[in-house]
Amino acid sequence: MSAPDSPRTRTQRPRRHDPDRRERIVAACLDVIAEHGVAGTSHRRVAAAADVPLGSMTYHFDGMDELLREAFGSFARGAAAQFERRMAGARTPGEAVQAVTTLITHDVFATQRDLVLSHELYTLAARDPAYRTLTNDWMRRSRDALGRHFDPATCRVLDAFVEGMTIHRALDTEPHDDVDVLDAVRRLAQVP
Repeated sequence: MSAPDSPRTRTQRPRRHDPDRRERIVAACLDVIAEHGVAGTSHRRVAAAADVPLGSMTYHFDGMDELLREAFGSFARGAAAQFERRMAGARTPGEAVQAVTTLITHDVFATQRDLVLSHELYTLAARDPAYRTLTNDWMRRSRDALGRHFDPATCRVLDAFVEGMTIHRALDTEPHDDVDVLDAVRRLAQVP
């Protein structure tokens, strides 16, 4: 009978060098939320999706709330940056109207994943002021991007229209005509 290995004689596996682990966990969290909703998101599911040991979850995040805030913060910042890029490309009022139209018809909620993640974030923000900070920052960035081309009152109306129209288009079972959106944006922006 051989003696059990002492800690000194056991072969130790080299530590895995994984500098992007935290970011991978955040991205995996968004994937899990998109598939299972916030209610179905757990440390175990996120760890499996990120291909990390379960212990990595508590090493990198104090708890599920911190992970959710990080994940939704990343999602909101990405969506705001896309909005800013689209609006930055416009040089004239007509191009700004077209940019808003394209945001509605092609950019916002371009995928089912984006739709689900947005609505999961909205639901959290409706219940918890900590998440409202994320949505308010997202709205502020959107309005600032619109503000390059429109007055503040028009920016608020257009931002609300972008949100509302994209939700309707994403959830409606009837086909949509992009020309209708363009006409509505022109009316709201008062640009012929």
